[in-house]
Amino acid sequence: MMASLDALLWDVDGTLADTEQEGHRPAFNAAFAAMGCDWHWSPQDYDRLLRVGGGQERLRAWMATRDDWPAEARRDPDGWVKQLHARKTSLYRQRLLDTPLPLRPGVERLLKEAAAAGLRQAVVTTSSRAAVAGLLAGHRWLEPLFELWVCGEDVTAKKPDPAAYRRALADLGLSCGQALALEDSPAGLQAARGAGLAVLITRCGDAPGPLEGAAAVVDTLESGILGRPLGLDDLRHLHAQR
Repeated sequence: MMASLDALLWDVDGTLADTEQEGHRPAFNAAFAAMGCDWHWSPQDYDRLLRVGGGQERLRAWMATRDDWPAEARRDPDGWVKQLHARKTSLYRQRLLDTPLPLRPGVERLLKEAAAAGLRQAVVTTSSRAAVAGLLAGHRWLEPLFELWVCGEDVTAKKPDPAAYRRALADLGLSCGQALALEDSPAGLQAARGAGLAVLITRCGDAPGPLEGAAAVVDTLESGILGRPLGLDDLRHLHAQR
């Protein structure tokens, strides 16, 4: 017998809001400037870096292609990466406090619809807990809807590794057949599928990579399938096809 849909597991960056290009990328560029580094990530640079899960990991991937490291980075690469990422996180949180990022189309509606129907909901991201708190600080009504946050600090391997989703399922006491993941990227899709989950993709930006294996791929929850907003009945149908 097919398990019922009991929980929605939400990615954060690119799924709840377009935090990548509108939040994290500008914060990285501001952190570079604040630390006297003349690097600057264009939207195209950042789309390529989104293949890598985690902010520090993206920074290290960028550095691996460069020979113009700042002197401080040459002396202590790991320490410099951690220091810059901490500065970036602080700038990101301040940016969101000053100007909260809007949620992506349909997210608020579906979150509230799921809560009203009694579905359990959790955040599953490999961003830092501080970054998640920064986004939710501008949308305080969101926090009570999420029973659980699984963040980058909670796992030893980041997406596309399935560790974050496996941790969420274990903490919620659910099987993979009882939940649906909402993601925006190939790395997130791979992570969720690796944990045995059905996955709905809402595309955000141009992160390269295959999306085969998703239950459905849409531009937004509002545009949905055939231009019709996606509701819980649609998600139940997608979940049943896993």
